[in-house]
Amino acid sequence: MKRKLMLWGGVGVILLLLSILVSLSLGTARLPILQIASILVKHIPLLGDHIHISWPQSSDQIIMKVRFPRVILGILVGASLSVAGAAFQGVLRNPIADPYTLGVSSGASVGASILIYFGLQYAWFGQWSIPVVAFGTGLISLLLVLRLAQIDGKLKMETLILSGVVMQAFLGAIVSFVVSLSNQVINEIVFWLMGSLAMRGWSYASLMSPYILIGFVMLISYARPLNLLALGERQAAHLGVHVERTKLIVLIVGTFLTAAAVSVAGIIGFVGLIVPHLVRLLVGPDYRLIIPLSALGGGIYVLWADTLARTLLSPTEIPLGVITAFLGAPFFAYLLHKDKKIRRG
Repeated sequence: MKRKLMLWGGVGVILLLLSILVSLSLGTARLPILQIASILVKHIPLLGDHIHISWPQSSDQIIMKVRFPRVILGILVGASLSVAGAAFQGVLRNPIADPYTLGVSSGASVGASILIYFGLQYAWFGQWSIPVVAFGTGLISLLLVLRLAQIDGKLKMETLILSGVVMQAFLGAIVSFVVSLSNQVINEIVFWLMGSLAMRGWSYASLMSPYILIGFVMLISYARPLNLLALGERQAAHLGVHVERTKLIVLIVGTFLTAAAVSVAGIIGFVGLIVPHLVRLLVGPDYRLIIPLSALGGGIYVLWADTLARTLLSPTEIPLGVITAFLGAPFFAYLLHKDKKIRRG
C-alpha cells in the first residue's frame, strides 16, 4: 500500500506542480514558465535570496495578486469536493453518489443565497457566516435525501440518486425564487448557481484551508472503517466497526467540506463524482489510497477546468460550473449505463 501511495502520490504531485506553472502562464498576458517559476521561488523565505533574475513588476503583480491566489483556491476547492465525493461513495457504497448528485451542494447554496439576499454575509460570524450557514443547510438537505431514500427504515441505494435529483430540483427552485425577488443582488446570487473562482483573493484561500485540513485528517482516520464497510454493514459490524456512527460522522464531514467549497466558489458539479471514481480505477478500492489521491486529483481537475473557463473565450470568462458540467454529465451518464448493465447481468 505504501509503495503504491508513494508512486501515485509522486506522479500526482509532479502533475500538480506542472499544472500550476502552465495555468499561471496562460491568460490575457502570456508569461514565460521560467519567469513564473522564478517569481514563485523569489517569494519563498530563504530560497528567494538566491534568485537574481529580474522581471517586470507587472508580472509579479499578475502572478502573486491575481493568478496564484485563484490557482491555490481552485486546488483547495477541487480537493474538498473530491474528498467529500470519495467519502459519500464509500459510506453509501454507491459509485454515483457525490455531494452534487445528492443535492448537498444545492442545499449549501440555499443558505448562501439567503444570506446574500438579506445582506447578512458577515452578520454573525464575520467571514465564517456563509460557510457556517451553508454547512447547516447542506446538512439538512443531506438528511432529507437520506430520509426520502429509506424504505421500511432501510436506506435503498436504488432510490438514493432519485431522491437527490428531487431535492436538487426543489432547492434549485428556492434559489431561483430568491434571485427573482431582488435585482440588487441578482448577479451575486447567480454566481452561486454557476460556480466561479473569479475575483477571489488570498482571503478566500485562507478561509478554505482549515476546512480541507480538518476534513482530510478526519476522513483519513476513517479509511479503515470505509474499507470494511465495502464488505457490507453486517460484516463491518462483526469486525468492530460502529456502523451507524461511522456513517453519520463521514457524511457530516463530507457535507462540511462541500459547504466550504460552495461558500467560496458556488455550485461546481461532478467533481466529487468523476475524480474518486477514476482514482478507484487506477489504485483499487483501498480508501487509504483513494482519499489522499482524490485530494490531489481533484485539485488538478478543478485547476484545469478553471484554466479552460478563463482562457477558452478570453477575455470573456465561462462559469466554472459550466465547464465541469460539460465534462461531468457524459461521465455520469456512462456510470448510470454501466450500473444498469451490471444489474441486468
